[in-house]
Amino acid sequence: MENTATPETNPAQEIQTTFTVEEIQELLPHRYPFALVDRIIDYVPGEKAVGLKNVTINEPYFPGHIASKPLMPGVLQIEAMAQVGGVILTLLPGMKGKFFAFGGIDKVRFRRPVVPGDQLIMTVELLSFKRNRIAKMQGQGLVDGQLAVRAEMLFSLLD
Repeated sequence: MENTATPETNPAQEIQTTFTVEEIQELLPHRYPFALVDRIIDYVPGEKAVGLKNVTINEPYFPGHIASKPLMPGVLQIEAMAQVGGVILTLLPGMKGKFFAFGGIDKVRFRRPVVPGDQLIMTVELLSFKRNRIAKMQGQGLVDGQLAVRAEMLFSLLD
């Protein structure tokens, strides 16, 4: 007998709350060297996602970004948070396969360096989504429980 249960007809069926790198690649177009999210470790539909980036010395930017003191560039920390936000947006109803680009970045602050060996844990929350085109999100990245980066991000649907 075929199982026709859906989350609506079977409350015991759970919503997916974690995503592997392969599942993220099904949602986002980013590829090496700009795929900056290794895993989604928590996801609440239409509200927030928590992603992680394992920062290794093998990253392609480290040889040129302060060779004697390798630092993950701040713009790539913001890009990584934006990709976590992209997961939220592409999982909204009717948005699968759509691409949202930066429309603006506000209130950016970098509080501590992100270096090889760190795990950047990024929490991104959807603040608003207007006309199925414009999204505003806030995000923060933590390393070892310490705030590394925080920003508000504006996204626009690209046709």
